[in-house]
Amino acid sequence: MERLQNFIDGGWRASSASDALKVIDPASAKVLAEVPLSPATDVNAALEVAERAFIDWRRTPVVDRIQPLFRLKTLLEEHRDELALSITNECGKTLTESRAEILRAVENVETACAMPIMIQGTNCEDIARGIDEHMIRQPLGVVAAIVPFNFPGMIAFWFFPYAVAAGNCFLLKPSERVPITSQKLFELIQAAGFPPGVMQLVNGGRDTVNAILDHPGIKAVSFVGSTPTARYIYSRAAANGKRAQCQGG
Repeated sequence: MERLQNFIDGGWRASSASDALKVIDPASAKVLAEVPLSPATDVNAALEVAERAFIDWRRTPVVDRIQPLFRLKTLLEEHRDELALSITNECGKTLTESRAEILRAVENVETACAMPIMIQGTNCEDIARGIDEHMIRQPLGVVAAIVPFNFPGMIAFWFFPYAVAAGNCFLLKPSERVPITSQKLFELIQAAGFPPGVMQLVNGGRDTVNAILDHPGIKAVSFVGSTPTARYIYSRAAANGKRAQCQGG
């Protein structure tokens, strides 16, 4: 049985976890894979790499940062049916719904490719006598998203294309119930040519989430899921001085 791996420093790396969960096809109860419940040491390893990568990535011109996204868009379209089948197998959606989900992912990549326009600042002369105002947008650093089981192929795309196009490095923690599609997506992300450390994937459960929320290197967290979990993530992230956007059910 395949044991899923984490994606760290531009390559696949076995988790140090001793515990794992089975990934079940909800239609047939067939075991599709095992997902490791990565401990804090795996999160720390990913963050160490991402923090190093951020030093150069934030200084990469925005027109260069979006080039891997252009390539990723093409790869997503080429592999749309394969990704849709993965969503159906692990999540239980119809293929029509799964194909539509990948289309929404593509649309978010397309939108993020406009970052050279979206990231522009403003200049205002004489907002008061003798005073001018200048506003620029700068990346935060390493940011993370914790995404739910019901949209394995789409919700990560609400966050990471914009985050990396804006100059941040990104860590994804997929739902442990549906991690296979994220694995396939990161194979395409790897092929798209993001520099090592810009995009990272760490599988896991509650302990992995807590390690993300507690790590001082992560500057912001995004979450989609149930309302109780959204409240928990928001409060713990805020208590650790992180920006948080948490969309509850």
